[in-house]
Amino acid sequence: MGSMKGYTDYKRREYCNDVQCPVQLLLNKEMEKSPKYEEIRAICASHCLHSTHEFHHWLTEKGYLIVRPKGE
Repeated sequence: MGSMKGYTDYKRREYCNDVQCPVQLLLNKEMEKSPKYEEIRAICASHCLHSTHEFHHWLTEKGYLIVRPKGE
């Protein structure tokens, strides 16, 4: 699904960078897809330091809308 006209999409890891997640700060120092990067990224995938509640609150605080097509 593409962007909705007049809106901007959430950019990957925008939340992580904005809240200065320590794991994200480590990721930012590594080359994407390098072995070290993937090792650190695995922490995010299985042991994220933040909750979905925190992420959702941040999204609404920043003015993001969560939408889906009608009928799904």
